Amino acid sequence: MNISFSDISIAKTGALAVLVGETASPRGIAADLDKATKGALKRAMKAADFTGKPGTSLEIMGSQGIAASRVILVGMGKTGDLSLSALENAGGTLVGRLEKAKESTVAIIVDNVSSAKIDAAEAAARVAFGARLRSYRFEKYKTVKKTDKTTPPIKSLTIMTAVAPAARKTWATLSKVADGMFLARDLVNEPANILFPAEFARRAKTLSKLGVKVEVLNEAAMTKLGMGSLLGVGQGSERDSQLVVMRWMGGKANEKPVAFVGKGVCFDTGGISLKPPAGMEDMKGDMGGAACVTGLMHTLAARKAKVNAIGVIGLVENMPDGKAIRPGDILTSMSGQTIEVINTDAEGRLVLADALWYTQDRFKPQFMIDLATLTGAIMVALGREYAGLFSNDDKLSKMLSDCGEAEGEKVWRLPMGPAYDKQINSRFADMKNTGGRDGGSITAAQFLERFVNKTTWAHLDVAGTAMNSPASAINQSWGSGWGVRLLNRLVADHYEG
Repeated sequence: MNISFSDISIAKTGALAVLVGETASPRGIAADLDKATKGALKRAMKAADFTGKPGTSLEIMGSQGIAASRVILVGMGKTGDLSLSALENAGGTLVGRLEKAKESTVAIIVDNVSSAKIDAAEAAARVAFGARLRSYRFEKYKTVKKTDKTTPPIKSLTIMTAVAPAARKTWATLSKVADGMFLARDLVNEPANILFPAEFARRAKTLSKLGVKVEVLNEAAMTKLGMGSLLGVGQGSERDSQLVVMRWMGGKANEKPVAFVGKGVCFDTGGISLKPPAGMEDMKGDMGGAACVTGLMHTLAARKAKVNAIGVIGLVENMPDGKAIRPGDILTSMSGQTIEVINTDAEGRLVLADALWYTQDRFKPQFMIDLATLTGAIMVALGREYAGLFSNDDKLSKMLSDCGEAEGEKVWRLPMGPAYDKQINSRFADMKNTGGRDGGSITAAQFLERFVNKTTWAHLDVAGTAMNSPASAINQSWGSGWGVRLLNRLVADHYEG
C-alpha cells in the first residue's frame, strides 16, 4: 500500500473518509461536503443520529456533487479525549472496512482532529500508521487460496491534512517503526522448518545494509566462552545453536550503550519434558523476544537513532534426542553459576542466562531489557492485554509503563523478592531452573536476575502478546511484532542525545 500526504480536497476519487469530532452538525471539511452534496450529508447524519461519538461511523454511497465513490464519516469523540490508539484504530478500521468493499484508492481527511497532547501532524501520521499496520499480510506459503482474491489490498492511501509537510516528516519516522514491526511479525509467523537458528541469524545479518554491525557466535565460540546453559538447551537438536550480536552505534563514541536481549527458541518441543501435542505448533513462535529485538534494531538503524544500542539474541531449538539434557542434569553457565535442570521445558531462561551475562560482561550497558515468551503463567495472570514486567529498577519500570501506555503496548509490573528467589534454590547446584507452579512467572524472573550482575535490568514476559495475539483494528496477524514500538519509544524519549 502506497501511503502519501496531501492538502485537503473533496475532489478526490475513490473512497473518501473523514475523521470528525463530536458534533451535532457538519463542521469544517464535513460542512464543505454537505454543501457539495446539497445537504445530503446533514440529512444522513440526522437520520442515523450520528454525532461523531467514538467508535461510530456513517457511510454515504455515491452522492451527487462529489467524485468519491463513497463517503465515510468516522466519529472520534471529543478532541480532549483523543489518544494515539484511537487515531491508529481509526486508520486500521477504515483499511479493513474498505478492503472488504474492494476499494483500491482511499483518501482519509484528518481535519480539526487534535488535542493539547497530540498536534495535527502527529494525528495525521498516526492514522497512516494504523492503516499501514492493518495492511500487513503473511501469505507467502499460500498457493491456492489467497485472501487477496476476495479482499484485494488497497493500493493507494492518501492522508489529507492542512499540515501535510509536517505530517510527512512525522510519518518518515513512524514508517520505520512499522517496518521493524513487520520484520518481527514475519519472523514469528515463519514455520520452524524454514526459520531455524542459522536461518534466523542469516536474516539478522541483513541489517548490516542499514549500518548495523552483526556478528554471529557459533557453538565453538560459545563453548570457549563457557555458555553451558544456552548450549545445553540446543544439544538435543540437529540444528546448531547461535548467538547473534547486533550493534547500532548512532550515539556518541564514549556513550554507554543500551542493550536488548531476546529469547530465540525457534521451536520448543519441551525437550525430554515433552509438551502435550495439542497446540505445540504454536511453539514456532517461541522466538518472539528475539524477533522483537531484531525488529527494534532494524527500526533504530533505519531512522538513524542517535543512540548506541546492542541487540543480543540466543537462537536454539529445544528437541528430545539421545543427546538432549534430562531432568536432574546440572549445567554450568557462563557466569560460573551451576543450574540443576528440573524441567527441560523451562528452557528459555537457560538461554537468557548466558545471553544476559555475556551482554553485561562485554558491553557494560546503561541498562538491559530482555524479552521472552517465557511462561504460560503470565497469561493466567494477565491474559493477552499486558506483558509482564519485572525489574530491579523503579525508574526504568516507570519509563516502560509510561511508554507502553502511550504506544498501546501495555506492561504490568509484578513483584520480586527474597521469598520468591528462595524457591529456585537447589539442593545440588547453585539454583534450579524452575521454582514450581506457584508464582511461576515471578520465579522465572528471579532466575534471570541472578545473571544480570548489578546492571539496571527489566524483563518483559511476552508470552501472551508476541504470538497468537487477539485480532485488533491494527493487527490481524498471528505474530504481532509486540515490543518494537514500545522500546523504540523508550529510546526516543529518554536515551537519544
